[in-house]
Amino acid sequence: MKESPFKGKTGITRLINAFGYSLDGLKAAFRHEDAFRQLVLLAAVLIPLAFVIHAQPLERALLVASSLATLIIELLNSAIEAAVDHTSLERHPLAKRAKDMGSAAQLLGLINLTAVWCLVLFG
Repeated sequence: MKESPFKGKTGITRLINAFGYSLDGLKAAFRHEDAFRQLVLLAAVLIPLAFVIHAQPLERALLVASSLATLIIELLNSAIEAAVDHTSLERHPLAKRAKDMGSAAQLLGLINLTAVWCLVLFG
């Protein structure tokens, strides 16, 4: 089986290319995904707030990590949706399952975000 022609890079070239692909992904998510833009705005508020409130270093790390996790989950959810839609725009039970599972992952991420912030703020 033939490997992808994009898989031949190694070393610093691979790192530079990977960084560029990552930036392209962030730009695409910001440009095309309302939910990602909303979560970026939320993170832009919560992450600085984590450094202002009275919290221990580990608590602060959890606050920041839970905020970043929602962004990561949304990127994966959007990637699933784009891949499914690229495959076919027809309604199919497996496509719905994949999209619903991605959405459920984000719901759990947001519940986690809320729980972490509530536990840190209110004990």
